[in-house]
Parts: sequence; C-alpha cells; structure tokens
Amino acid sequence: MSGNLTRRQFVATAAAGVSLPACLRAEQPQSKDEPVAFFLVGDTHFLANKEDTAKLDERSVTVTNRLIEQLNKLPGTDVPSAAGGGRVLAPRGVIHAGDCIDTGDKANVKMQETEWSAFNDAYGLTGKDGKLKVPVYEVHGNHDSPRGDGLAVKKIIARNKTRPGVENASKNGVHYSWDWGGVHFVNLGIVVGQSAEVTRKRRYAPLDSLEFLISDLKEKVGTSGKPVVITHHVDMLRYAQPLPVEDKKAESMEWDPADVKGFHDALKGYTIAAILFGHTHARNVFRWDGSNKAAKEGIPTFNVDNSSHFAGKQQAFFYFEIRGDGLIVREYQTADAWETAAWTPQTWTAPITPAKK
Repeated sequence: MSGNLTRRQFVATAAAGVSLPACLRAEQPQSKDEPVAFFLVGDTHFLANKEDTAKLDERSVTVTNRLIEQLNKLPGTDVPSAAGGGRVLAPRGVIHAGDCIDTGDKANVKMQETEWSAFNDAYGLTGKDGKLKVPVYEVHGNHDSPRGDGLAVKKIIARNKTRPGVENASKNGVHYSWDWGGVHFVNLGIVVGQSAEVTRKRRYAPLDSLEFLISDLKEKVGTSGKPVVITHHVDMLRYAQPLPVEDKKAESMEWDPADVKGFHDALKGYTIAAILFGHTHARNVFRWDGSNKAAKEGIPTFNVDNSSHFAGKQQAFFYFEIRGDGLIVREYQTADAWETAAWTPQTWTAPITPAKK
C-alpha cells in the first residue's frame, strides 16, 4: 500500500490534510451483531533498576502506570469526530504484541524477575487481579525471550492454563487461541514458523507456532468463514523475501523468509480480518499479500507503536471494533509519556472479506 505513514510522520503532516489510504478507507461498517472491541498495545518494556534490581526503573514505573490508567479510563468516553466519532465500547480485553519486559534477552535473571512481577501487577490476567480492569492476552517478543527458553515464556505458559476464554493451546503451551463473539483470535509468539522443508537454524525460535496455527485454523475455524485475528511480535515485510535465501543470510534475519512464506500460505482459504504485531516502535497500517511491500489488496495489517517504552515520550496504542462484516481502528497517542493523550485524527476501516475458495 503506497503512501503509508508512521505515527510520527503523520503527526508532522496531519495539518496538511493527509488522506486515508484508499485501500482501507470506507464507511464504518454497521451490523446488528454485538461488536467486538479491544485494545492493542505493544513494546511495554518494563525495566528494572540496574543498580537495585529488586526495584523497577523510575522511568518505567511512571510510563507503564500511566498507560494502564489510560486503558482503564477510556471505555465509555466519546471519540472525537476527527477520529471517527462514537463512543469507546467496553473492551473484551487487551492484546499485547510482545516485549512485555526489557531484559529477557540478557543474562540478568534478577532484573527479569522484577520486570515480570511489575508486568503482572499492572496487567494481571483476568481483569480482576491487576491494575488493568480487563483480561490481557500477551505474546512474547525478542526482549522477552528470543530463544523461547526464558522466564517470560515460562510465565506465559503458566498463565495460559487459567487465561480467560482460551479454547486451544499448543503442545508446548506457548501459543493459544480463543473466541470473542463470532471472531477467532490466535496468539503466536515472537514469529510464525518453522516450515518443515527448511531445516536451518532460526535466529528467533518459532516454538512450532506454524504447526499450531495450521492445526488451530483447521480445528477451530474450518469452513465456517469465521473472521480470524492473528497476533505475533516481529514485522514481516522486511523478511518476506523471494526464495530461496542463502542459509547464512537467512540465519541472521529475525524471521526466516521461508517461514514468512509458510505463514502466508497457511492463511489461504480463511477469512483473516487482521494481523497484529509490534516490534518496530512505530505505527504502520497496510495490506499484506505475502510480498515484501505493502499491497493494494491483501490482509489488513496493524503494526502498533511502542506503548510504554521507558526511553521515550511518544507512545501509542490501537482501539479496535469489529462489527459484522467490517472493522474500524483508531489510535490513541501521547507525546509526553501519557501525562496527556489524545486520539490521532484518523481512522482505518476495512471490510472483512470472505476468503476465496
């Protein structure tokens, strides 16, 4: 999709009247069915104090607490007309696109323990056991556990056993799926892989997420035409490269191009309402057709900005509504680490188009 802007680029050009991408511009879809509303956050990067690892870094304390306050207070409030109007519906939950903590890719387990404890205190699990007032559904990112053997992944496995609404989980307990209303959601961790025909080492361990995705879609969606929303952490356009790719080159990439292709192939025949991810610390909205460039037609894809990174002031998250045969997405953003915040004056809408048989 041509003409995409990151959130920071959009803020700089909004006054000039930047229009919506044509492939996502439409009227807000209407349906008699109860809409499914949720928030998407990512890259919260809870950070422990390096000198006193039992405490959270004060910068992280401030921005992560303020984000939770924003998420809790938005339901029931009005959305300005510049962001599509209406009112924020009661969310089914918060989806977290990964990098919950900051040092899961490092050796300091004490810091990881402090960071995960703070994440758990803030987000809880069920909406009744943390500061967040709705359930949370997180995936792990490269700062949580790049090889899938760290504290954060072990915690996610344990949480999946009692996470509200989970209907299916992978054999290793990492990946999981659930339904909200008539929409099926699948959380797939850091990347989606790995394709069996390519045996080289992966930089980030997929932990058999592709195998789970294929079996889950077959078992839980089948030929129903039910809309599907998929979340993982790493972006895919950079790695959707033509095959074959030389082993040494592929092994240095965050996501093996063979696995990116395998991911896209696995979605064929299903009604994919949206793909969600984080990682890039910038907002990007586009359609994906399996190639390494945004497309005019393809799956609506939403790259959420960092939502509470300790090192910056500019943060954001998405608010989604899925109504019958379409979705509408808005962004809530801050330029001062959630001391103040406002809706980005833009909406993204797309029909939910049944897959071609």
